[in-house]
Amino acid sequence: MNLEQFMQGYKSAWEQRDDSMFAALFAAEGEYRNTPFAVQRGRAQLAEYWRRVKLQEDVHVTYEVLATTSAGGIAHWHVTYQVASEELFQIWARSAGTNLVARKLGEPLPRMVLDGVLKAEFEGGLCKTCQIWWHAMPQAS
Repeated sequence: MNLEQFMQGYKSAWEQRDDSMFAALFAAEGEYRNTPFAVQRGRAQLAEYWRRVKLQEDVHVTYEVLATTSAGGIAHWHVTYQVASEELFQIWARSAGTNLVARKLGEPLPRMVLDGVLKAEFEGGLCKTCQIWWHAMPQAS
């Protein structure tokens, strides 16, 4: 697997909201670091983490490969999705450390924009480690 193939799989797994497709991109003990302080290790943890995308609807992912080496690379990614549950909105609000959207319970949920960079390393045809750095905010009306 190279970075382009990984990013195609990442895009498909996110847009199809498929946790097993996401976990299959990784080696048995592969690591996904979604923040500098959190790591999901092994396919069971990867799939469990990715299940949260089932709380998203109308997901659109684009990406650009920025650099590659024989063992990995760096890509820029951009995602938009409709928040489909109050639970997901609360996860986002806690992770952002603020409630950037002044809304009351029951008001319409926002469409979100995520923008980030991904660094992946491969071994034996699968992803060994993947680190992402990202920012999320409500899409402007």
